[in-house]
Amino acid sequence: MTHKTAIIGLGIMGRRLLDNLLVHPNFEPIALWDPSAEACKQAQDMAPNAAIADSAEAAIAAADVVYLACPPVPRKAYALHAAEAGKAVFLEKPLGIDTAESRDLVDRLAAAGVPTAVNFTQASSEGFRVLGDAIVAGKTGELTGIDIVVTYPAWPRAWQVDADWLRFRAEGGYTREVISHFLFLSERFLGPLALVWARPSYPADPALCESEILARLETADGKPVTVLGSVGGAQPDRQEVTVKGAKRSYRFTEFYQLWTSDGGEWDAAYDFPADPRRASLQGQLDNLDALLTGKPSKLATPDEALRVQVLVEGMLAGKS
Repeated sequence: MTHKTAIIGLGIMGRRLLDNLLVHPNFEPIALWDPSAEACKQAQDMAPNAAIADSAEAAIAAADVVYLACPPVPRKAYALHAAEAGKAVFLEKPLGIDTAESRDLVDRLAAAGVPTAVNFTQASSEGFRVLGDAIVAGKTGELTGIDIVVTYPAWPRAWQVDADWLRFRAEGGYTREVISHFLFLSERFLGPLALVWARPSYPADPALCESEILARLETADGKPVTVLGSVGGAQPDRQEVTVKGAKRSYRFTEFYQLWTSDGGEWDAAYDFPADPRRASLQGQLDNLDALLTGKPSKLATPDEALRVQVLVEGMLAGKS
């Protein structure tokens, strides 16, 4: 039996998951909606058997599972509409931009009792599994901290430019879109974090999102997570997360590639698949299927996503 799935928001993330739904045996995309006619056309070309609904509400009504890939501000209303109709909810991150509103969303989703998860895509990756196994086996020794480095020549990146809201301070920025993934990773492996200090920098235009950010977060026992983010200059994209161990460290690059070092050069921690993004997203759908059928799931919970959002919004506000 397949899970009949609706997608609200057919930008790059919505179409990316749609592409993966089409080849997963346990899911059937049946209803799609976006306010953009062009986005709807692109999605329909990918999935001619799925209907373009007249409204988000109509798409939700047709499905058993609702994936929300719309921008953050309208996400809460759609999530609650779906949950109140008894539909399972799979949300993109962030949950929102207002932490009080997101806390209310988490509470109301819990009260609705429907299966709910948030799409931090690394959760089902082979790299997460390999690192988790290494920690349990003692290969890392004591974990001593995590370093996060994110630098881009421009934001949004070339493949994101259709999502114009990403460049604005109100809902966008790479701290919400990218660094949030790595804060989720950090809390999964180190435990809950608290923001110690943060210094964001913004362009002269107050409408635009952050250009640089520096921050330090710590666990309850003082293990540091350091963050450096910047935009500008002729350079390739750089996304690195180094999980530091006393005996062996591990580094994620480009989200899904995991490398390891005992002090020498970095070596691949496992054999990378030809398309690690697809492997991870198929893993996300495997875990979503597990959640929907009452089995253990590795997916991020709404509570985990709310913790990340609190950290992110604190970093963007700055703390001395």
